[in-house]
Amino acid sequence: MPRQVLTIATEPTIEPVTLLEVKNYMRIDSNDFADDLTSAQSIAPGAHVVAATYSLVGTGVDVLGYNALVEFSAGTNGTSGTVDVKIQESDVLATGYTDVASGAFTQVTEANDNATYEKSYTGIKQYIRVVATVGTATCSFGVSIITDAPTVADDDLITGMAVAARKYLEESYLHRALITQTWDYYLDRFPATNFIEIPRPPLQTITHIKYTDSDETESTFSSDDYDVDTDSEPGRIVLGYGNSWPSFTPRPMNPIVIRFVAGYGATAATVPQDIRNAIKYYTAGMYEMREPFVTGKIVKKLEWIENMIMGRRIWSI
Repeated sequence: MPRQVLTIATEPTIEPVTLLEVKNYMRIDSNDFADDLTSAQSIAPGAHVVAATYSLVGTGVDVLGYNALVEFSAGTNGTSGTVDVKIQESDVLATGYTDVASGAFTQVTEANDNATYEKSYTGIKQYIRVVATVGTATCSFGVSIITDAPTVADDDLITGMAVAARKYLEESYLHRALITQTWDYYLDRFPATNFIEIPRPPLQTITHIKYTDSDETESTFSSDDYDVDTDSEPGRIVLGYGNSWPSFTPRPMNPIVIRFVAGYGATAATVPQDIRNAIKYYTAGMYEMREPFVTGKIVKKLEWIENMIMGRRIWSI
């Protein structure tokens, strides 16, 4: 077995569970209603001139981990003026928005203007915005997105504990990657077999295989010469028929590096629910026993949590 070194190149951009989900599980909340609510304007209030079909595009707002309410405040419509507003969602702030099912508000006319309309957002995307059509005449309105996330003094502590719980499960127990992340896998030689197992499944893609010779000349092994097996766990790089690993005189330290992308996906919803539950359980346990010494209590490993997800543990690498 060649010597192996594994280092992370790109950390996951989000966590499998949000701060709000953890706090809801632990049943802790803020005592200040004002601190819980944040309002952001998607379409600023004002007089909006005629705009073709959903061509008035609002600003995207990050709602990941929050309860979100979209508030459409209609002022006075011009003569025969109409306003149509609908909610869109995306995983990216600037692009990729699609309509939310049942996200269209009732059309506002002169008959029902000067009123406030509300819709809750219950989707799983990170960003939402509104788009609007203004027909016939200038109309006065604005649309705000209100997020509700109770805050407590220990929010930073709880967030750090949730990250620690995720890393413990990834690195020390499951030996998996959860949210999409990029790793560099170093070897001191190519194997005698026709395949290389890649740690931290599920494997998504291989970015490159590079090797450096004793003269410090770096080369890239062509992706035409190997296949990527993402169905197996762990995933594998398999030589194509009739191909062989490169023959070279390696430099003394980490001559081969395989960069790969792993994880269930880029959103929390892609991570299996039992693993997400385990992160919440561990976080709650760390929070409850957060002092190094607890008088009158026995602090012990929560083995039942690991038993719950043992079937997802990777043993072979």
